Amino acid sequence: MKIGIIGLGLMGGSLGLALKHFSKEYYILGYDHNQSHQKEALSLGLVDEISDDFKKIKTCDIIILTIPVDAIITIMPQLEGVSKDCTIIDFGSSKEKISNSIPSSIRKNFVTAHPMTGTEKFGPSAALNDLYNNKTMVVCDQAKSGEIQNSIATKIFNDIGSKIVYMNAKEHDRHAAFISHMPHAVSYAIANSVMKQEDADAIVTLAGGGFKSMSRIAQSSPNMWEDIFRQNKANLLESIITFNEEMLLCQKLIEEESWSELHAWMKKANKLHEIL
Repeated sequence: MKIGIIGLGLMGGSLGLALKHFSKEYYILGYDHNQSHQKEALSLGLVDEISDDFKKIKTCDIIILTIPVDAIITIMPQLEGVSKDCTIIDFGSSKEKISNSIPSSIRKNFVTAHPMTGTEKFGPSAALNDLYNNKTMVVCDQAKSGEIQNSIATKIFNDIGSKIVYMNAKEHDRHAAFISHMPHAVSYAIANSVMKQEDADAIVTLAGGGFKSMSRIAQSSPNMWEDIFRQNKANLLESIITFNEEMLLCQKLIEEESWSELHAWMKKANKLHEIL
């Protein structure tokens, strides 16, 4: 079975590695506009072959889009004309706009998914063969996909060790804003606020595990996260407003020296990890 992976960075490269690691039945054809990514992906064994010919990608049994949301939406019209049995899977980080933008002629071909995994690193060299293993794969608007496509996507996700959950795209985007997108905004804000106040020597000397953990994802690609923030703007703004309300409450309790109330506020937050 021939799989075309469009986008050979962390997500696409890791997918190629995982498929080659867990199953020998797939032949991986890679496609990326970045020529250095093409060469690197091939040399690292993330794919079996590189192609610059999009027509060749369209002949694959399965096409997986591991590129930013805007690029997914842009490339969709080029995928019209694929075989009726072809399965197209996208890994975009926000789903509603993608789901609503799929041309009707290939809507049955599409399975819209979001793997809840990643690292702050990017590019083919960041690829990990277990990136998807035991991680949640959210599949959205499943009823709009064809029976064959749902079956093939399920097999792919099982082969790479993912745990599949289902929800509609609108619901996904709101949850993702609070659990993934807003924390990235907070991490960027933490990094910028510290750099404005502290010199490099003080940061290196005093930064402990807590600061490093909270600021780690501020290393993530600005190109990718600008795209995600733009596509999920309304939900992200709602989550930032909610976060700011909590920060203002914390500030107020400290200003008023309401230490018992502050303690209770912190204790309430501890309960999150009872869920996790």
